[in-house]
Amino acid sequence: MLEARGLTVGGRLHGVDLRIERGSFTVVTGAVGAGKSTLVRALLGLLPLDGGTISWNGVPVADPGTFLVPGRTAYAGQVPRLFSATLRENLLLGLPASDDDARRALELAVFERDLAAMPDGLGTVVGPRGVRLSGGQVQRVTAARALVREPDLLVVDDLSSALDVETERLLWERIAGRGPATVLVVSHRQAALERADQVIVLDRGRVAGRGRLPELLESCPEMRRLWHAELIAEAEEQAAD
Repeated sequence: MLEARGLTVGGRLHGVDLRIERGSFTVVTGAVGAGKSTLVRALLGLLPLDGGTISWNGVPVADPGTFLVPGRTAYAGQVPRLFSATLRENLLLGLPASDDDARRALELAVFERDLAAMPDGLGTVVGPRGVRLSGGQVQRVTAARALVREPDLLVVDDLSSALDVETERLLWERIAGRGPATVLVVSHRQAALERADQVIVLDRGRVAGRGRLPELLESCPEMRRLWHAELIAEAEEQAAD
Protein backbone atom coordinates (compact mmCIF):
# COMPACT_ATOMS: atom_id res chain seq x y z
CA MET A 1 0.00 0.00 0.00
CA LEU A 2 1.21 3.50 -0.90
CA GLU A 3 -0.12 6.40 1.12
CA ALA A 4 0.55 10.14 0.97
CA ARG A 5 -0.58 12.86 3.33
CA GLY A 6 -0.58 16.59 2.69
CA LEU A 7 1.61 16.51 -0.41
CA THR A 8 2.56 20.05 -1.40
CA VAL A 9 4.78 21.05 -4.32
CA GLY A 10 5.35 24.76 -4.95
CA GLY A 11 2.23 26.32 -6.38
CA ARG A 12 1.25 23.17 -8.25
CA LEU A 13 0.03 20.78 -5.51
CA HIS A 14 -1.72 21.79 -2.31
CA GLY A 15 -2.11 19.34 0.58
CA VAL A 16 -3.10 16.26 -1.43
CA ASP A 17 -3.94 13.01 0.38
CA LEU A 18 -3.81 9.71 -1.48
CA ARG A 19 -4.18 6.05 -0.50
CA ILE A 20 -3.53 3.26 -3.00
CA GLU A 21 -4.55 -0.14 -1.71
CA ARG A 22 -2.72 -3.25 -2.87
CA GLY A 23 -4.60 -4.89 -5.73
CA SER A 24 -6.39 -1.71 -6.78
CA PHE A 25 -6.59 0.20 -10.07
CA THR A 26 -6.46 3.94 -9.29
CA VAL A 27 -6.86 6.73 -11.85
CA VAL A 28 -5.82 10.34 -11.28
CA THR A 29 -7.71 12.69 -13.58
CA GLY A 30 -8.22 16.39 -14.08
CA ALA A 31 -7.95 19.20 -16.61
CA VAL A 32 -4.67 20.30 -18.17
CA GLY A 33 -2.57 21.91 -15.43
CA ALA A 34 -4.56 20.31 -12.59
CA GLY A 35 -1.41 18.77 -11.08
CA LYS A 36 -1.75 15.14 -12.20
CA SER A 37 1.82 14.58 -13.41
CA THR A 38 3.14 16.66 -10.52
CA LEU A 39 1.38 14.32 -8.09
CA VAL A 40 2.80 11.07 -9.48
CA ARG A 41 6.28 12.54 -9.90
CA ALA A 42 6.19 13.82 -6.31
CA LEU A 43 5.04 10.40 -5.08
CA LEU A 44 8.01 8.75 -6.79
CA GLY A 45 10.55 11.28 -5.52
CA LEU A 46 11.13 12.81 -8.94
CA LEU A 47 10.07 16.21 -7.62
CA PRO A 48 11.03 17.66 -4.22
CA LEU A 49 8.24 18.09 -1.67
CA ASP A 50 7.54 21.34 0.11
CA GLY A 51 5.35 19.46 2.55
CA GLY A 52 3.70 16.14 3.26
CA THR A 53 4.65 12.53 3.98
CA ILE A 54 4.77 9.28 2.01
CA SER A 55 4.55 5.76 3.42
CA TRP A 56 4.83 2.25 1.96
CA ASN A 57 2.88 -0.50 3.73
CA GLY A 58 2.56 1.80 6.74
CA VAL A 59 6.29 2.56 7.01
CA PRO A 60 7.37 6.19 6.40
CA VAL A 61 9.55 6.68 3.31
CA ALA A 62 12.23 9.30 3.91
CA ASP A 63 13.58 9.30 0.35
CA PRO A 64 11.02 8.02 -2.18
CA GLY A 65 13.44 8.64 -5.05
CA THR A 66 15.72 5.83 -3.87
CA PHE A 67 13.03 3.62 -2.27
CA LEU A 68 10.19 3.57 -4.83
CA VAL A 69 12.24 1.98 -7.61
CA PRO A 70 11.97 -1.35 -9.51
CA GLY A 71 10.83 -3.85 -8.41
CA ARG A 72 8.70 -1.98 -5.87
CA THR A 73 7.52 0.42 -8.56
CA ALA A 74 7.98 0.98 -12.29
CA TYR A 75 7.14 4.25 -14.01
CA ALA A 76 6.05 4.88 -17.58
CA GLY A 77 6.32 8.64 -17.96
CA GLN A 78 4.25 11.11 -19.92
CA VAL A 79 6.98 11.78 -22.51
CA PRO A 80 8.16 8.35 -23.72
CA ARG A 81 11.68 8.09 -25.09
CA LEU A 82 13.37 5.35 -27.08
CA PHE A 83 17.08 5.13 -27.78
CA SER A 84 18.96 4.23 -30.96
CA ALA A 85 19.25 0.58 -29.96
CA THR A 86 17.43 -2.70 -30.46
CA LEU A 87 13.88 -3.13 -29.23
CA ARG A 88 15.22 -5.65 -26.71
CA GLU A 89 17.78 -3.16 -25.35
CA ASN A 90 15.14 -0.41 -25.15
CA LEU A 91 12.90 -2.71 -23.13
CA LEU A 92 15.44 -4.19 -20.74
CA LEU A 93 17.91 -1.30 -20.20
CA GLY A 94 20.31 -3.79 -18.66
CA LEU A 95 17.69 -5.82 -16.79
CA PRO A 96 18.71 -9.51 -16.71
CA ALA A 97 15.50 -10.80 -18.28
CA SER A 98 14.87 -13.31 -21.05
CA ASP A 99 13.40 -12.78 -24.50
CA ASP A 100 10.29 -14.60 -23.29
CA ASP A 101 9.96 -12.02 -20.51
CA ALA A 102 10.28 -9.22 -23.08
CA ARG A 103 7.69 -10.79 -25.37
CA ARG A 104 5.27 -11.27 -22.48
CA ALA A 105 5.60 -7.59 -21.54
CA LEU A 106 5.05 -6.55 -25.16
CA GLU A 107 1.96 -8.75 -25.34
CA LEU A 108 0.55 -7.14 -22.20
CA ALA A 109 1.18 -3.78 -23.88
CA VAL A 110 -0.75 -4.89 -27.02
CA PHE A 111 2.39 -4.88 -29.17
CA GLU A 112 2.50 -8.50 -30.32
CA ARG A 113 1.22 -7.77 -33.86
CA ASP A 114 3.68 -4.90 -34.25
CA LEU A 115 6.50 -7.20 -33.13
CA ALA A 116 5.45 -9.92 -35.58
CA ALA A 117 5.67 -7.39 -38.43
CA MET A 118 9.31 -6.57 -37.61
CA PRO A 119 11.66 -8.85 -39.61
CA ASP A 120 14.34 -8.74 -36.90
CA GLY A 121 11.87 -9.06 -34.00
CA LEU A 122 13.38 -8.02 -30.69
CA GLY A 123 16.64 -7.32 -32.53
CA THR A 124 15.05 -4.52 -34.58
CA VAL A 125 16.88 -1.25 -34.11
CA VAL A 126 14.41 1.46 -33.10
CA GLY A 127 14.73 5.00 -31.84
CA PRO A 128 16.20 8.09 -33.53
CA ARG A 129 18.33 6.19 -36.08
CA GLY A 130 16.36 2.98 -36.31
CA VAL A 131 12.83 2.06 -37.25
CA ARG A 132 10.54 5.02 -36.74
CA LEU A 133 7.62 3.98 -34.60
CA SER A 134 4.27 5.75 -34.41
CA GLY A 135 3.33 7.66 -31.29
CA GLY A 136 1.06 4.83 -30.19
CA GLN A 137 3.77 2.24 -30.74
CA VAL A 138 6.28 4.25 -28.70
CA GLN A 139 3.75 4.56 -25.89
CA ARG A 140 3.12 0.81 -25.83
CA VAL A 141 6.84 -0.01 -25.87
CA THR A 142 7.28 2.38 -22.95
CA ALA A 143 4.49 0.58 -21.08
CA ALA A 144 6.20 -2.77 -21.83
CA ARG A 145 9.49 -1.39 -20.49
CA ALA A 146 7.78 -0.81 -17.14
CA LEU A 147 5.81 -4.08 -17.24
CA VAL A 148 8.86 -6.29 -17.86
CA ARG A 149 10.16 -5.22 -14.44
CA GLU A 150 7.15 -6.89 -12.77
CA PRO A 151 6.74 -4.17 -10.13
CA ASP A 152 4.49 -4.28 -7.09
CA LEU A 153 3.10 -0.91 -8.24
CA LEU A 154 2.89 0.18 -11.88
CA VAL A 155 2.64 3.95 -12.42
CA VAL A 156 1.54 5.09 -15.89
CA ASP A 157 1.31 8.79 -16.77
CA ASP A 158 -1.10 9.44 -19.65
CA LEU A 159 0.46 6.87 -21.97
CA SER A 160 -2.79 6.13 -23.81
CA SER A 161 -3.15 9.57 -25.45
CA ALA A 162 -1.98 8.34 -28.89
CA LEU A 163 -3.94 5.06 -28.81
CA ASP A 164 -7.25 4.41 -30.50
CA VAL A 165 -10.17 3.59 -28.24
CA GLU A 166 -10.14 -0.20 -28.80
CA THR A 167 -6.38 -0.59 -28.37
CA GLU A 168 -6.57 1.35 -25.13
CA ARG A 169 -9.41 -0.80 -23.81
CA LEU A 170 -7.41 -3.93 -24.57
CA LEU A 171 -4.30 -2.46 -22.93
CA TRP A 172 -6.07 -1.79 -19.62
CA GLU A 173 -7.88 -5.14 -19.79
CA ARG A 174 -4.59 -7.03 -20.11
CA ILE A 175 -2.74 -4.98 -17.49
CA ALA A 176 -5.61 -5.27 -15.01
CA GLY A 177 -6.01 -8.99 -15.67
CA ARG A 178 -2.43 -10.23 -15.97
CA GLY A 179 -0.16 -7.32 -15.09
CA PRO A 180 1.04 -5.91 -11.75
CA ALA A 181 -1.33 -6.27 -8.81
CA THR A 182 -1.53 -2.53 -8.16
CA VAL A 183 -1.80 0.17 -10.82
CA LEU A 184 -1.79 3.98 -10.63
CA VAL A 185 -2.74 5.70 -13.89
CA VAL A 186 -2.95 9.34 -14.93
CA SER A 187 -5.68 9.50 -17.57
CA HIS A 188 -8.78 11.34 -18.72
CA ARG A 189 -9.84 8.53 -21.05
CA GLN A 190 -13.12 6.66 -20.70
CA ALA A 191 -11.62 3.15 -20.72
CA ALA A 192 -9.36 3.84 -17.74
CA LEU A 193 -11.95 5.74 -15.73
CA GLU A 194 -14.61 3.04 -16.15
CA ARG A 195 -12.17 0.34 -14.95
CA ALA A 196 -10.94 2.25 -11.88
CA ASP A 197 -11.57 1.06 -8.33
CA GLN A 198 -10.77 4.62 -7.29
CA VAL A 199 -10.72 7.90 -9.22
CA ILE A 200 -8.91 10.92 -7.79
CA VAL A 201 -10.12 14.18 -9.37
CA LEU A 202 -7.66 17.05 -9.20
CA ASP A 203 -8.58 20.69 -9.81
CA ARG A 204 -5.85 23.35 -9.63
CA GLY A 205 -3.64 21.20 -7.45
CA ARG A 206 -6.31 20.13 -4.96
CA VAL A 207 -8.50 17.03 -4.65
CA ALA A 208 -11.97 17.89 -5.96
CA GLY A 209 -13.36 14.39 -5.50
CA ARG A 210 -12.51 10.74 -4.95
CA GLY A 211 -14.40 7.48 -5.37
CA ARG A 212 -15.70 5.29 -8.16
CA LEU A 213 -16.76 6.91 -11.42
CA PRO A 214 -20.56 6.51 -10.95
CA GLU A 215 -20.37 8.11 -7.50
CA LEU A 216 -18.28 11.01 -8.78
CA LEU A 217 -20.62 11.66 -11.70
CA GLU A 218 -23.30 12.21 -9.07
CA SER A 219 -21.30 14.20 -6.51
CA CYS A 220 -18.43 15.99 -8.28
CA PRO A 221 -19.15 18.80 -10.79
CA GLU A 222 -15.56 18.75 -12.07
CA MET A 223 -15.81 15.02 -12.82
CA ARG A 224 -19.06 15.55 -14.71
CA ARG A 225 -17.48 18.32 -16.77
CA LEU A 226 -14.41 16.22 -17.61
CA TRP A 227 -16.50 13.14 -18.40
CA HIS A 228 -18.83 14.87 -20.84
CA ALA A 229 -15.89 16.54 -22.59
CA GLU A 230 -14.18 13.17 -22.97
CA LEU A 231 -17.30 11.46 -24.33
CA ILE A 232 -17.55 14.14 -27.00
CA ALA A 233 -13.85 13.85 -27.86
CA GLU A 234 -14.00 10.06 -28.18
CA ALA A 235 -17.15 10.21 -30.31
CA GLU A 236 -15.41 12.65 -32.65
CA GLU A 237 -12.33 10.38 -32.78
CA GLN A 238 -14.41 7.35 -33.71
CA ALA A 239 -16.32 9.33 -36.35
CA ALA A 240 -13.00 10.43 -37.89
CA ASP A 241 -11.87 6.79 -38.10
